[in-house]
Amino acid sequence: MLDLIVCGAAGRMGSTLVRLIHEGAGLKLVGAVEWSKSPQINKDAGEVAGAGRVGVPIVAELAPLLRGAAVVVTFATPEASLEHLRIAARKGAPIVIGTTGFNPKQLAEIKRLSRRTRVLMSPNMSVGVNLLVSILGKVAGTLGEDYDVEIVEAHHRFKKDAPSGTALALGRAITDALKRDLDKVGVCGRKGIVGERARKEIGLLSVRAGDIAGDHTVIFGGMGERVEFIHRAHSRETFARGALRAAQWLVKQKKGLYTMQDVLGLG
Repeated sequence: MLDLIVCGAAGRMGSTLVRLIHEGAGLKLVGAVEWSKSPQINKDAGEVAGAGRVGVPIVAELAPLLRGAAVVVTFATPEASLEHLRIAARKGAPIVIGTTGFNPKQLAEIKRLSRRTRVLMSPNMSVGVNLLVSILGKVAGTLGEDYDVEIVEAHHRFKKDAPSGTALALGRAITDALKRDLDKVGVCGRKGIVGERARKEIGLLSVRAGDIAGDHTVIFGGMGERVEFIHRAHSRETFARGALRAAQWLVKQKKGLYTMQDVLGLG
């Protein structure tokens, strides 16, 4: 039986995780955390998630819950997830982070803290997306410099960061193969008379609308043909199931920083 603590338990991803843990074999919810001013504090996590009563109240503090061998799973804001990691590192608890939008300083701290515990962080927990990341480098290397690359991502109206962490991961897989720097050649949207497209630029275009769970399209455009790779997430369950798979894998590892590529043997 794998014990799990969900941070951001009343959010969209957190609620999905709570429900899947409740339904899943070999999984047990032992803690649920939300920010201190959440109206869901002290309510039953299962009832908030629509899964029925599970006997686990939503609380504001993670540290008191880390008494056993539980794995922490967080999809909270970058600031909140980093604090969850700090607490997990002090307690030596493994943690799965599905949050995106970390800045360089925060990423550096995550790397330092991973020396003290087991950390798995991935901008997308989907098996399909991670498979796509793993093959794009080979595709880009084969097509070479004659194909323009554009990445279009679409998410729900509530997503706060853009481009998505997944789009950036896809872009970096391509630029690494082409020996480019995404921070230098990435173009986030276009407007006005921008002139002819630079040969080495990578377009990163973001759509925010309704309740889109997550769509990513990678276009390799050549003269006379184009190759497209499309991944569509039909619901948040694909990310939640990936995170739970990651948690089951992480408990067997040594201290360090891992990704879904490691879980799937694609690294």
